[in-house]
Amino acid sequence: MTQPARIDAKTTARTDAKPKKPFLTDVKTLRERARRHLETGNLTASYVGDAAKTIEILQSVLATEIVCVLRYTMHAISATGISSDSVKKEFSEHAREEQEHAMEVAERINQLGGKPNFNPEGLLSRSASQYAEGENLVDMIRENLIAERIAVDHYRELIRWFGDDDPATRVMLQGILRVEEEHVNDMHDLLVAHEGTPMLPK
Repeated sequence: MTQPARIDAKTTARTDAKPKKPFLTDVKTLRERARRHLETGNLTASYVGDAAKTIEILQSVLATEIVCVLRYTMHAISATGISSDSVKKEFSEHAREEQEHAMEVAERINQLGGKPNFNPEGLLSRSASQYAEGENLVDMIRENLIAERIAVDHYRELIRWFGDDDPATRVMLQGILRVEEEHVNDMHDLLVAHEGTPMLPK
């Protein structure tokens, strides 16, 4: 009768062990690589993203943020009616935050070797969101809510797309997304307060 093979505990431990992570690049190699291709700035050998595609995407994000700045600014100036002062203040705050986002995105485009496109010509065609003035206070709130929902969906998709290929761009967009989600909540609350009927998720 054949005896069952003896199981060696050491062999089992080696078999079950998780594969080791690759060693980090040694300091000497890092230093040598840093001296090559200085003209590419921070696009070193470890950058695995598509810089040209990233810049193209970020130009659209920049346009989206600029359009949001313009729309919120217009609403902050032209909003009228009962309780409009508090809403105008909210619009102004959002305009300021969207301006900060635009500057962040422009800086990232510059870091990647691109030139931020602030040209007003073709701005709406590059933007994911629209510029809608609205006929009254409630219309303004609604249009801003719609625009923010578009931005949130757009940025969530981009964050998934960038993944680990460009962590710096992804983290930047995650920070912007967090603020945009707050904007959605703010506009939703304002719409409920002025219409009296909560909007159910679709």
